[in-house]
Amino acid sequence: MEEIVNQKPNRFLSLDVFRGLTICLMIVVNTPGTGAKLYPYLVHANWFGFTLADLVFPSFLFAMGNAMSFSMGKLKLASSGFVWKKILRRIVLIFLIGYLMYWFPFFQQGIDGSWGLKPISQTRIMGVLQRIALCYFFASLIFYYFSQRAALILSGIILLAYWGILYLFGEAGGELAMATNAVTRFDLSILGEGHIYKRDSIPFDPEGLLSTIPSIVNVIAGYIAGVFIQQKGKTYEGISKLLIAGFLIASLALWWDLVFPISKKLWTSSFALYTIGLDLSVMAVLIYAIEMKKVKFGVHFFDVFGKNPLFIYVFSEVFYIILRQIRTTSGLDLFEWVSERIFQMVFPGPFGAFITALAFMFLCWYLGWWLNRKRIYIKI
Repeated sequence: MEEIVNQKPNRFLSLDVFRGLTICLMIVVNTPGTGAKLYPYLVHANWFGFTLADLVFPSFLFAMGNAMSFSMGKLKLASSGFVWKKILRRIVLIFLIGYLMYWFPFFQQGIDGSWGLKPISQTRIMGVLQRIALCYFFASLIFYYFSQRAALILSGIILLAYWGILYLFGEAGGELAMATNAVTRFDLSILGEGHIYKRDSIPFDPEGLLSTIPSIVNVIAGYIAGVFIQQKGKTYEGISKLLIAGFLIASLALWWDLVFPISKKLWTSSFALYTIGLDLSVMAVLIYAIEMKKVKFGVHFFDVFGKNPLFIYVFSEVFYIILRQIRTTSGLDLFEWVSERIFQMVFPGPFGAFITALAFMFLCWYLGWWLNRKRIYIKI
């Protein structure tokens, strides 16, 4: 399932920190303590709108595009057969791990106390890793066969076409409503209700098939930014251009938001542009601070996450599921017990829920620290 690889020496430290920061926030957002609501900015927007939590996943896709910009040069020199084999192997592994993660722990106890295999007919097919796999696949092919200019043009076409699809194929008057939009209708028709996310107000998959299309643009933007950073990243000119581009793209997104609202769950075109604009700005600040001003504070901490990002993310999800499966004598699962009987007692309310998430994140960080200390870098 895994292969141990050496870290690439030519990668900017700021890019590793950026990727590590996204993993850190992703774990905190995904594992809030129970017994109290988490702070609003660490919870995804209900439908329209934007919070810090909504920036995490698109930032990881952006960071993946950054990483691809360092490896694609060598791939373009290889034969198409080798490239297709490498790409397909990776997407199959990532997609399969994501699927198995949602099926885990594979067995469940029935009402009569007997154990049986969890029904595959009720297992979610799409998800975070599955979207990552599909985005990697399409972005890799785009940059292997086409130029950056063509990728930019294709990105514009994707965002405009997605806008049109939602309004043409959604139910009249409810084109952007959760139950009647084109994304919901498409996913239900292709995947079926048993295979999509069911923890929202209605069955709706925020990482569904149709809404994966515009998320490819986040990877494309990350790739192009990565190429630019390699060329002019460590200069004031490069940082200035990144900030200007970020401001203009975010401004365009906010204008588009007036007619095509920002929505993470639908991954609207305005959402894709807005997150790209923010990521460009954050990237510029990190390059200035880390590469040019040699700021050290917090760098090692986030760099640890950035060295084994996908592996640490998978571990955090599986470990969290295990903790939620272990029942205590109080009737709470182990994660709930720790959150409510320890952290909520010391820090009642939202802060206690936040501290629980931080404690869980630090456990995952320790695993990353150990792997980094042993110079083990796992590439899925």
